[in-house]
Amino acid sequence: MGLTLRLRRETPSTKQMRWVPGGQFLMGCNLFYPEERPVQRVRVEGFWMDAHPVTVSEFRRFVRATGYVTLAERPIDRALCRQAGAAPQGPGALVFLGAPGPVDLNDSRNWWRFVAGACWHHPEGSRWKSRDRESHPVSQVAYADAAAYADWAGKTLPTEAEWEYAARGGMDGAIFAWGDAFCENGHHMANSWQGEFPWQNLCLDGHEGTSPVGSYPRNGYGLYDMTGNVWEWTSDYFVGNHAGVPVETMDACGASPDLAVDLPVRGETEHLNVRRVVKGGSYLCAPNYSMRCRPAARLAHCEGVAAGHLGFRCIVRGNAQRPPSQSQQPRSLTGPANNPDWVTRRELIRQNAETSFYWTAASHLPVLRRA
Repeated sequence: MGLTLRLRRETPSTKQMRWVPGGQFLMGCNLFYPEERPVQRVRVEGFWMDAHPVTVSEFRRFVRATGYVTLAERPIDRALCRQAGAAPQGPGALVFLGAPGPVDLNDSRNWWRFVAGACWHHPEGSRWKSRDRESHPVSQVAYADAAAYADWAGKTLPTEAEWEYAARGGMDGAIFAWGDAFCENGHHMANSWQGEFPWQNLCLDGHEGTSPVGSYPRNGYGLYDMTGNVWEWTSDYFVGNHAGVPVETMDACGASPDLAVDLPVRGETEHLNVRRVVKGGSYLCAPNYSMRCRPAARLAHCEGVAAGHLGFRCIVRGNAQRPPSQSQQPRSLTGPANNPDWVTRRELIRQNAETSFYWTAASHLPVLRRA
């Protein structure tokens, strides 16, 4: 279904954006997952980036101005559904429903479901009561939806390199966007999962699902929520690791091809076999399942699949100069990306994350102890 936007801003506004000065950085990480390897030095030019992910309120203005209909809201092709062996459940998207107890972490169908009626303004489906989320990141947007918004706003989606460079905030080689410690002085630095995924959500950071943008400290470039909260689309196709070598990796829903058979078919607009890189992790990232609230974290996600923990932000490229008010200097670290003892370093980081979790949880669940 092709849609022509009725409006487009000729001159994009940078009022709610931050200038990211160009430079070189170490992209990737050798400590965690194979798709993040190998670490390589990359250079990017300066650009403006949205200070936070596009919010529900901002996306609502776009829809009202253009009449745009997201992929999750468009009619399905029931004939193609029957041909593909998928149940024709009507328009909808993937919703995280959790699990009643410990489950097989190799089967994401234990916690994800396709829910009819789920879309950007009803992230859990039309039968669920919606709370006020105008300041939360918009979710349930497919790649085409994010690209349409960016085009309307006179902006574009970032490449993976641009996104990761911005997320690091000048902290070259650091594990997290704020340093190497999972928590700083006992404080959570991003919206992630505390507890045993996918059934025990302790909500120690105060948020069960997504959180209002700006709820956590900004990074060195003044950007909020670069890790955690929601995954974010980039414009890059996923072709393997950073060396272009194919690797086995789940998508942002932890899904195997088995989950795809549960999705409805929308004809040519449903690009279930075309995958883009998504970055940054989400509120569902947990130490026991997916330690991906990190700048280097990356997964493949099908262009045509909307999910409740996936959003986006935009950039503007050009020759704009760094504003005088943005005086914070990026920090350069001799971080773990330069450390040859990968195995030891990885174990220390995992211990740090686990210790922070159990220490914070101790007053809530005294039975939890480090082994």
